[in-house]
Amino acid sequence: MLITFKQHKGYNPLGDCGKGRCPVCARNNAMFRVKAKLEKDRFMSDSVAPFVGRFGYPNINVGIMTPPEQREDAWLFDAPRYWSSESFTIPQIVDFRSSLLNSRSVLNIKQHTKLLELFQDIAMSSKPIDVEIHLKEKPRFRLQLDSHMAPTGAQAKLKQATLAENPKIHTKVYKVFDDNDLKAQGAVAYLYENKFDENFLSRLLSVGAIGLKFNRKLVPTRFSITATDDIIGKHLLEQIKDYQSYTYAAYFGGYLGNYFLVLFFPEVWSYELFEMYAPLNANYLVPKYTTDYEDYYGRKTYAESTAGGYYASRIGTLEKLHYLKRQAACLVLRFITDEYSMPLGVWVVREGTRKSLSSKPIEFSDKELMLNYAKALSKKKFGLNIDYILKQSFILRNLNQQSKLVKFL
Repeated sequence: MLITFKQHKGYNPLGDCGKGRCPVCARNNAMFRVKAKLEKDRFMSDSVAPFVGRFGYPNINVGIMTPPEQREDAWLFDAPRYWSSESFTIPQIVDFRSSLLNSRSVLNIKQHTKLLELFQDIAMSSKPIDVEIHLKEKPRFRLQLDSHMAPTGAQAKLKQATLAENPKIHTKVYKVFDDNDLKAQGAVAYLYENKFDENFLSRLLSVGAIGLKFNRKLVPTRFSITATDDIIGKHLLEQIKDYQSYTYAAYFGGYLGNYFLVLFFPEVWSYELFEMYAPLNANYLVPKYTTDYEDYYGRKTYAESTAGGYYASRIGTLEKLHYLKRQAACLVLRFITDEYSMPLGVWVVREGTRKSLSSKPIEFSDKELMLNYAKALSKKKFGLNIDYILKQSFILRNLNQQSKLVKFL
């Protein structure tokens, strides 16, 4: 039994062992149950989602994520938005994800086979489908943790997979799948407007189920998640840039040990994310941080420093502004605490931002009052001195240097 993960800001590899509630204990318990149920090489289960790897590109592993047995609640194993709405804990989520078996096979990103069609049916289905799995080998028990994706559990080479029932594909999903002249960006935007969430949409993109006919290909799950967030964000921005400016407003909240302070300024659209580690007993520490920024015209390059979290957090801010029918300059401060004991993927950032923006805002009459509030909250809640960080902010620098027309009247 092996556990692998990146040592990263706020992640404690030792967890909270001994209390029976820590992620490591949840992983051990889940894998013990999986091992007992997967001693055979043939079994029937529910296909929760496809998983597309990235190593060996363009010949990459494509897998079917299944629980070790048939369950009516199999959809819960891949439901980030529901996990957030019900305030699931880290051990609960690790228990779900580490119980999944990834039955995988190697495919070329442009290769069209019967197996690819099966993966596409699984991705497009509105609910898990019964699938018969035939493995080449005994599963290897490994919990893979990543800052971009939800954890994955045991792995095994797939010999054969057969659907035991027809997939339940929504007519709007089949419409974009069947439209070979619709670009992937258009398909994602269309389905998002029709209430399909980004987790479902990233699956479609990853298995090459949408886009222009000759451009369709397998996309590693890690990349399809961020690409989907970026597409949705740009789609929302097209509408938000026509709205009137918002006021000075601050929102605060969090999820799974990640806390977000979102500051809105009454200006045209711009966006900046700071991520910082907030250790226990910081004692007014000046935190180390990563940051990325975009102005009104957007980014031309990938956000290397904050990576997928940049695009995931941006969706939350844009959805809030779209709901309010306002635009603003948005400064987002993410505080990663020791409560976040394992990396679970960028969905945590997306849902954490959404939870924060669902709280009641505090409105201010001017910028300085709001910044003083941000400094006081950071000191009281996390023991952090964010003066230096605020001085590095591109948004605040631009606001300080920007001349208003009213000054010349």
